[in-house]
Formats: sequence, structure tokens, C-alpha cells
Amino acid sequence: MENSTERAVWGIHTQDDYLFLNNNVIAIGWKSIGDISKIGVTRESIKAHYADVYPDASKQSIANSAGMLYRFVYEVKIGDYVVFPSKVDRMINIGVIESDYYHDENAAEYVQQRKVKWLKHLPRTLFSQGALYEVGSFLSFFSLRNYADEFISAINKDFNKASFAEEDETIGATAEEIVEATKDFILKELSKKFKGYDLEEFIADLLNAMGYRTKLSPHGGDSGIDITAYKDELPPRILVQVKSQDGDIKESTIQSLKGAMREGDYGLFVTLSNYTKNAAKYLQNTPIIRGINGTELVDLILKYYEQLDEKHQKAIPLKKVYIPIQNEKDE
Repeated sequence: MENSTERAVWGIHTQDDYLFLNNNVIAIGWKSIGDISKIGVTRESIKAHYADVYPDASKQSIANSAGMLYRFVYEVKIGDYVVFPSKVDRMINIGVIESDYYHDENAAEYVQQRKVKWLKHLPRTLFSQGALYEVGSFLSFFSLRNYADEFISAINKDFNKASFAEEDETIGATAEEIVEATKDFILKELSKKFKGYDLEEFIADLLNAMGYRTKLSPHGGDSGIDITAYKDELPPRILVQVKSQDGDIKESTIQSLKGAMREGDYGLFVTLSNYTKNAAKYLQNTPIIRGINGTELVDLILKYYEQLDEKHQKAIPLKKVYIPIQNEKDE
């Protein structure tokens, strides 16, 4: 392929594999947007039009969607490559863009279209796990960067299938990225959806999932105690304080929990953020009080997620999947 290094490589997803494969097109939706070429030639004009058509859309959704529409219409060039993972046959389809953007008003949904010539239809097993993760982006239309060369090399007749048969060193890093992204998602959802009493109720549910019996304190007049927990029918009593504030917890705040404890009690302090240095030192020197920060809380949620109340699972929707990891080798 001549000048392959000068051509952009794009990734695309669809819910209509047959449209792409049978009609030799790539396409994106947003039928209500109309003909994008009549809206304007800037991202801002498309964003403004998108916001008018979808007034309930969030700022992030508007920016993401308008960005994809802009790239599809104005950044893609004839001769660029496109990589399309089809679900019906689990193949990687690689093609070259053959037309400018056009609006097909007769299309059922995917009205924003470009003609494409499919060059290769290859099994997913030929590609590294990192390449498959990149082309599996959650976006509908996106630029491929990290593994673009791998996909383009697959067009050539001398593509070395065996070169990807060995253990893929990208697996470990990509799996770790997925785990970290999941943890970030959980913490963001907690911060966004659970404030004050709602977070207290969530923590009580988590403690129940861990095998504790809990009682929420009534609103107000709880002397700083949000939850009382027991491991079984007998003491000790565990007094729990929960904070949803963004800032780090100070030593004086933990001392207020200590002041509410009676002899024989244990304390548990839960925050979505972290602890100041003095607060962390105080916790270290006060073994009867355990402090849990946002990172530790997320780890517990992942461990006990399936035992949480259905209401809280819906608030933080997660799907259990298995992801490949690298085998540890003896040095």
C-alpha cells in the first residue's frame, strides 16, 4: 500500500453489520440531526445544533457526539483506512474510504454515510489483545493510534499470523487499565449519586453484605454516629461515621468519633476522599478506630458487589466479566 503511513486509520462500530458489509458503506446515526454538511463546518456549529435537537443531553454527551459527527464529515479523507469489528461473525474488517460524506435520507437510522471498499475480512484471533481492546472503544467512531500499524500490516499478503500467536505482552497492561477504569467509575458514581444520608444507607448495605448487622441512626441528633454495627448478637459494638465530602478528613473529625465511643466500642470511619497526614497518623495510633478511604471502599464494593441490595447495584451498574491476564513467570 502506497503512502499508508500518511493515511489516518479509523475505528467504527454499528448495530447493523449487514448494512456495512453488504452495501460497502460505513455510517453513523443521529438521524434527527439531518444533513450535517448543511449545519456548518465547525465543531461549535455542530455542538450548537446537537444541543437544539437533543436539549436533554449532558454537556459531555453533546461534546462526544458532536466530535464524532465532525470527525466523520470533515476529518476523514478519501483513502483513509477504516477498521470495523463485526459482531455477527466476529471478524475484523479492514477497508479504505472511497467517498466524501453524504446524507442518505432514506436510511432507516444510519443516515450519515461514506462509501468504503473492504480489503480484508480477518479472524479476530490474528490480532493482539491490545489491538482488539483499542478497536473495541466505547465510542461509535474514533481514531486508531496505538495499534494502527498492526491493522494496516494485516492488509499485506505476507501478514505474519504467527507473530501474534505468542503470549501478548499488552494483555497485562490493558487488563490493569480496565480494572482502574472500573474503580474510577465506581468512585465517580458514588460521589455523584450518594450524598449525606444516601451514602450512609449505602455503607450500611455494604456492611450487611460483609456479614454485619446494622442500624442506621435517625436523621439529626446522632452525636456523629451514622451507623451502629455488630458482627453477631454480642458486643463489641462498632460505631460508624460516614463522610461524603470531597476534602480530606482532618484529625479533629476522627476525634469527634472517638469522643462518642464508650469503653469496649470500636470505631469505623468511611470517606470517599482520603485522610490528612495528621489524621492518618492519629488512626495509626488509635487501633480501635479503622479508617477506610475512597480507594479501599471501592475495593470492598467490588468484593461484595453481588451481595448488595438490587437498588444499589442499579445505581452502580457493573457486569461481571473475565479478562485475560499475563501469566507470572519465574525469574
